[in-house]
Amino acid sequence: MADIRKHSIHRKTGETEIRLALDIDGAGDASVDTGVPFLDHMLNLLAKHGRFDLSVEAKGDIEIDYHHTVEDTGIVLGQAFAAALGEKRGIFRYGSGHFPMDEALVLVAVDLGGRPFVDYRAPDGVPHIGDKFNFSLVEEFLRAFAFNALANLHVEVLRGRDPHHMAEGVFKGLARTLDEASRVDPRIAGSVPSTKEVL
Repeated sequence: MADIRKHSIHRKTGETEIRLALDIDGAGDASVDTGVPFLDHMLNLLAKHGRFDLSVEAKGDIEIDYHHTVEDTGIVLGQAFAAALGEKRGIFRYGSGHFPMDEALVLVAVDLGGRPFVDYRAPDGVPHIGDKFNFSLVEEFLRAFAFNALANLHVEVLRGRDPHHMAEGVFKGLARTLDEASRVDPRIAGSVPSTKEVL
């Protein structure tokens, strides 16, 4: 495993332009400006509770809606995470837990084993968060992140009434499970946590 697990990306498309820097072994410091206030809030939570240093500057077609900016930020963050992990030598690989946020309770489990998959379950008909942030964008972000981070991700909102609380539980749970899974296990330092010896 590399001593420095950092990566920076600049990605420009016809819909978004994103500059992102990630340090997996950070202190939870974040500087985030995507033009989507609720996404900024969630990414700040992700950095803080995952102990990742994260810088994100995004410009997107938010005058249309938030979809492209949210999805593309997930893509770029996933790519940065995969690149920063490198060969994944010595990592725990798995993380899971139940995460409460007031009345909401969320289950999150992740495997950084290189096989991208997402199983996302949440109540139907959850209202928008504030005036503009569609709750379905939470799933779009998770899917974009997981497939680009090469992660197997399971997320289930077990209960909740407030859409903000449900989304916050998801992002805090994602942060904690990613922190757990990406941590270095001193017992296997230098080894890849797979019988295939490659992830």
